[in-house]
Amino acid sequence: MASKPNGNPITGMTNDREHDGGAIFVLESKGNWWHTGFHLTTAIVGPTILALPYVFRGLGWILGFFCLTVMGVVTFYSYYLMSKVLELCENQGRRHIRFRELASDVLGSGGMFYFVIFIQTAINTGITIGTILLSADSIKILYSNLVPDGPLKLYHFIMMVTFVMILLSQLPSFHSLRYINFGSLLLSLGYTSLVVGACIHAGSSKTAPPKDYSLNPKKSTRAFDAFTSISIIAAIFGNGIFPEIQATMAPPATGKMVKGLLMCYTVIVLTFYSASISGYWAFGSQSASNVLKNLLPDDGPALAPTWVMGLIVIFVILQLLAIGLVYSQVAYEIMETQSANVKEGMYSKRNLIPRLLLRSLYMIVCAFFAAMLPFFGDINGIVGAIGFIPLDFVLPMLLYNMTHKPTKTSLTYWINISIMVVFTGAGIMGTFSSVRKLVLDANRFKLFSSDVVD
Repeated sequence: MASKPNGNPITGMTNDREHDGGAIFVLESKGNWWHTGFHLTTAIVGPTILALPYVFRGLGWILGFFCLTVMGVVTFYSYYLMSKVLELCENQGRRHIRFRELASDVLGSGGMFYFVIFIQTAINTGITIGTILLSADSIKILYSNLVPDGPLKLYHFIMMVTFVMILLSQLPSFHSLRYINFGSLLLSLGYTSLVVGACIHAGSSKTAPPKDYSLNPKKSTRAFDAFTSISIIAAIFGNGIFPEIQATMAPPATGKMVKGLLMCYTVIVLTFYSASISGYWAFGSQSASNVLKNLLPDDGPALAPTWVMGLIVIFVILQLLAIGLVYSQVAYEIMETQSANVKEGMYSKRNLIPRLLLRSLYMIVCAFFAAMLPFFGDINGIVGAIGFIPLDFVLPMLLYNMTHKPTKTSLTYWINISIMVVFTGAGIMGTFSSVRKLVLDANRFKLFSSDVVD
């Protein structure tokens, strides 16, 4: 197949992308490094950190710390390599702003272009569905405490959240989310601090549950739990949209992305470890998939002050809206690459109407699936295993080896190969164990007709 203007046989995009509404409108490049820090933090540091005590429940103290630290180091290294690959391509006159274009160009494979589109779409749509569902469920928690016998059900709150998301989705570009994502960063620090305080209060109170940190006595179950936990950590650390985030920076991008990564990982260290330690210390082997369920047990009084729990839930809801917006950007970019007319303004009637209709339809479809999947929390592990692991733990190393060509005798080459092999195996095992847990919980859901997010 003949090569097109930028060397990509699939897209044939020119560097100025003068006919590409997805690039000019959605992925406009006007940001600074601190804006990318806000975007990265929102993409990685979210309410999923409330599942970290549950992750430790499947791994124990030592292995839990080890896996959390290794995942943090590997993902930072992976994103650093990705930034170097993007910078090299930019210096060679090919500035890639989409993961799929980068992978296709470097690997020279049309199949890789569609593989990345499929994985990204699955991740981004899944996370948007999850944010709608978890936001609605969080509002339902507040409502149930304020109005115990109220008539509103989960699907009513899903409709409310979807309406708000439709309104916010009309912000035209990724760059236009920068202040929302700065607020998201502050919210993550806020609710993590409150959760840590609540867990310490609960774990040291007279009504604290007995502390038991033992793992499942059955070896096979223990192994499945460990791989599920690893997959969840991968989902928590992953983002799958690193090139699209780097694309929001005004060129040249050389050296800037590392500063954004350092900002993001400073927040990660502050939040991930504190939530893990305090939650697992307080609840041990009874840690739920969301530590808020331990703090608000169904069969007993709340283990934290009502005002604290209320603030936590409000902060979580607000940040979920920001996360949903960030992970929707790839879908919007795909749609507007074809639907937008860049010869007319971003706010022209010609571009405003299609944007309103397409983005609203996308949110409505996500809400429909959210209403169908009340145990969506189980899919976290599957998303991590089949989505984030290939995009964040395998492809960056492969792309770096292909572009920078470290010698086969160099340490860098073998570190990259080792990470690819280890995490490919972990992804396969994690997929199997996560699907197993999903099936078990789906059967339990049918038996008890529970409408609780697990």
